[in-house]
Amino acid sequence: MKILNIKNNAYIALNMLNSLYYNYHYNASQFLKQTPEQRLQILKQLGIARYDFLAKMCFNEANIACVNRFLQNPNQLKFPNLTGSDLSGLDLNNSNFIRGNFTSANLSGSSLLNADLMFANFTRADLRNANLSGATLNETIWLDALVDGCEFGKGIGLSKEQYQNLKSRGAQFNFR
Repeated sequence: MKILNIKNNAYIALNMLNSLYYNYHYNASQFLKQTPEQRLQILKQLGIARYDFLAKMCFNEANIACVNRFLQNPNQLKFPNLTGSDLSGLDLNNSNFIRGNFTSANLSGSSLLNADLMFANFTRADLRNANLSGATLNETIWLDALVDGCEFGKGIGLSKEQYQNLKSRGAQFNFR
C-alpha cells in the first residue's frame, strides 16, 4: 500500500510540474502574441518596463523560453538571462544589459549603440552584422561568438587581447 501511495504522489507531483510548465509556456506565448504596445503595458504592470526589448521580440520558441524566465520571477531580474533568445534585427540602443547572459543568443543585425554591456556573456552568441558602437564592453566574454561584420566602434572597455581576437574573427573597429 505504501509503494502505491509513493507512486501516486510522484505521479501527482509530476502532473503538477507539467501543468506549471504548460501554464508558464502558455502565458509567455500569450504575451508574445500581443502587440508591442500591449506587451509594454503588461511590462509596466509587472514593474519591469525597463526590459522594453521584450515588447519588440518576435514570436518563436526561443523567445517563449526567454519571456518565460522574465514572467516567472519579475521581482528577481537584476541581471537579464537572455540565453538562447532571438534578438536579431532589434533596436536595443542605450539598453542596460549589465551582467546579461547572451549565451547562444541571436543578435545578428541588432543595434546596441551605446548599450551598457559590462560583464555580459556572449558565449556562442551570433553577433554577425550587429552594431555595438559606443557600447561599454568591460569584462565581457566572447568565447566562440560569431562576430563577422559586427561593428564595435572604438571597442570601449575591451582588452588588447579581446580586440585582437575579435578583429581576427571579422569584427570591425572604427577609431575615428
